[in-house]
Amino acid sequence: MKPVAPGTVIFHRHRGYGVITAVNLLTGWISARFGSEVRTLDLNLASDEVQHADGEAILFRRAPPARMPHARLMGMVRELHRAGYQRLYLYSWPKPSGLHWRWHLFAGQRNWIERPWREGWYGSGCDYNCNPVMGWGDAPGASAEELARALAKFDPQGLAQALGRDEDHTIWFDKVCQALLPDHAYTLGWDSRDGPQPQVLPVIAVRRGVPEYKGPALPWPPGWARIWSGASGAAPFKTNLAAAPSSVVR
Repeated sequence: MKPVAPGTVIFHRHRGYGVITAVNLLTGWISARFGSEVRTLDLNLASDEVQHADGEAILFRRAPPARMPHARLMGMVRELHRAGYQRLYLYSWPKPSGLHWRWHLFAGQRNWIERPWREGWYGSGCDYNCNPVMGWGDAPGASAEELARALAKFDPQGLAQALGRDEDHTIWFDKVCQALLPDHAYTLGWDSRDGPQPQVLPVIAVRRGVPEYKGPALPWPPGWARIWSGASGAAPFKTNLAAAPSSVVR
């Protein structure tokens, strides 16, 4: 299915051709402007028979999009590792509410605690629901190679810091990608009410309706255990399951 995002040209049998102005992938509703109309029209992708400009139907309920970008980011990082940018790292962790997962790319020294922050190198599944882009000039649905090219164009100085070798992390990351993609991703956080740090890497689904992860147990990143003191472990959180029991994985 082609990507659906603000700026996408669509066709509606009663209104003709229009342009999407807003998308909410959580609910399946979009807003679109048709012709010279000033006001936008709200449409449901599941029932209003919206089509792409070339006539391809938009079947939201039959082919739901990913509600979080982490698997796509993992694919991009793996491609950049293969190109020699091995000092590029992906940190992901849950929001305090437990409703969405955040992500953060950083380059240079592999320091999971004091990570450098650069504009456009971080985001949240909450934002991704309404605008499925990473934020560095990429297009919705871009491949791993296209995401890498867009990032290099957006911040060449930042990406240059990722040049170099980190073989231990690169080997670990490639094995994790082989086990999890395309339907799952990893997180470096867990619910503190479940106890201390798990022995294996926590796994999360990136969309609804995928089978539970049944693959091999995955280790934490190389050197992870040495940076934490005490028994509490890393990046614990508490989920707010009572607020939205069906929305924890986004």
